[in-house]
Amino acid sequence: MGTSLATLVDLAGGRLDGDEAAGEILISDISLDSTAVPEGGLFAALPGTRTHGARFAPDTPAAAVLTDVTGQRILEEEGDERPVIVVEDVRAILGVVAAEVYGHPSRHLTLIGITGTSGKTTTSYLLEAGLRHAGCSVGLIGTTGTKINGHPVNTPLTTPEAPMLQGLFKHMVDEGVTHVVMEVSSHALALGRVDGSDFDVAGFTNLSQDHLDFHPTMEDYFEAKARFFHPTSPVHAQQSVICVDDEWGERMAGIAAEPITVSRRSDAEATVTVSDIEVDSAGAQTFLLHTEGEEDIRVALPLPGAFNISNAALALTLARAAGVDEKAVAEGIAHVAVPGRMERIDEGQDFIAVVDYAHKPAAVAAVLDTLRGQTQGRLGIVLGAGGDRDSAKRPLMGEAAARLAELLIITDDNPRTEDPATIRKAVEAGARDAGTEAEIRVIGDRREAIVELIRWAQPGDAVVVAGKGHETGQLVGDVTHHFDDREEVRAALAAARGEVNND
Repeated sequence: MGTSLATLVDLAGGRLDGDEAAGEILISDISLDSTAVPEGGLFAALPGTRTHGARFAPDTPAAAVLTDVTGQRILEEEGDERPVIVVEDVRAILGVVAAEVYGHPSRHLTLIGITGTSGKTTTSYLLEAGLRHAGCSVGLIGTTGTKINGHPVNTPLTTPEAPMLQGLFKHMVDEGVTHVVMEVSSHALALGRVDGSDFDVAGFTNLSQDHLDFHPTMEDYFEAKARFFHPTSPVHAQQSVICVDDEWGERMAGIAAEPITVSRRSDAEATVTVSDIEVDSAGAQTFLLHTEGEEDIRVALPLPGAFNISNAALALTLARAAGVDEKAVAEGIAHVAVPGRMERIDEGQDFIAVVDYAHKPAAVAAVLDTLRGQTQGRLGIVLGAGGDRDSAKRPLMGEAAARLAELLIITDDNPRTEDPATIRKAVEAGARDAGTEAEIRVIGDRREAIVELIRWAQPGDAVVVAGKGHETGQLVGDVTHHFDDREEVRAALAAARGEVNND
């Protein structure tokens, strides 16, 4: 089984360099990774930031190469005589070619994509749990990795590159998966990683400042997301479900064709609204979900925060749009836990300790607002910003934290190749410009910063370690060191308990 090179050439709108029989070669695998191309597969050689992928082609067992004119010249210089599909822009056609190679597997799945700035991971986890409870066989692709019915599958990136994504879809079909829930990043939409995928339902959470290292403006960022909803887009879904709790959601609803709109506001002009919200002392919530023309559903949500009401309402509506019983999905949501998202760390201490992935201004504010509603005491936060990423958001993150917390400890996140001190200074500048009475400390060592935060906390307070959430490594330079905020908070709590006992 496989697809002929001639078919792929026609699909890609390119030309085939090779002998007369080259077009009859059958291709059943495709990869961008020169070390992962199977024998007889198709190697997609793209231009890179340092070198062109075609330079690695001679070392692969690929039966043919897909590349651009520059890549073709490199292959000729190397004396590589394998057939070559030559196109103007490899990435522009990579998704549809990969889908063809693997037999368009997404057509055999109910594919649900979720995009937006914040809430993608939480919404996808809520939806996955609900779908599994409703009896579906579920694949999950996103920031925390890939799973099939709860079992991890090793993949990189929030949204894998097109060849890996299509191969993953095929694997899921072979494993009997019926529904796939995936986070769809703006990078994936802009770079064509999801091209060739047939989405049944697309969901939008919200938009706030992030990724302005990749997108030159917020408008460009929005337009990348809009590619998922515009009816003329090749990747738009059959049905759109859009949260309209911010202005960007309202704009997106105006772009999509006949969208289902969702809001956590009971008075909103939306298809689906929420009312009768109740919150217990631990932050768990219940609410009533109202859908036009349908019976109301009482939903129990174990996660705190008004933003998670929006996420849960979106997840339930996505399930309905996919043809799954909302009541069964709601039952599954009642028991969900999302790693690194408002994750409570409880070692018997008399204050709230939370680890959260918040790494953008709006998310930092939302987390602190949520904790303020759960405690009568003070708020403290450990916060840093990532290197080699959107630098404009750093002072805004500092400002949000200083405005809402009594203590802000600025530390290192993933500095990558940047000077950590420079990053910290940018966060600190925003914090001090806030003009509040918050205490601001700067401790570069993240472990030490967490220890200081825990030592500061008193009975009735609430503290959060923000920025890394579920991550288990800290990237310094080109080296990833093991570091898990959850482990560090537990260790700091244990140490603090020991100090108290020793007293």
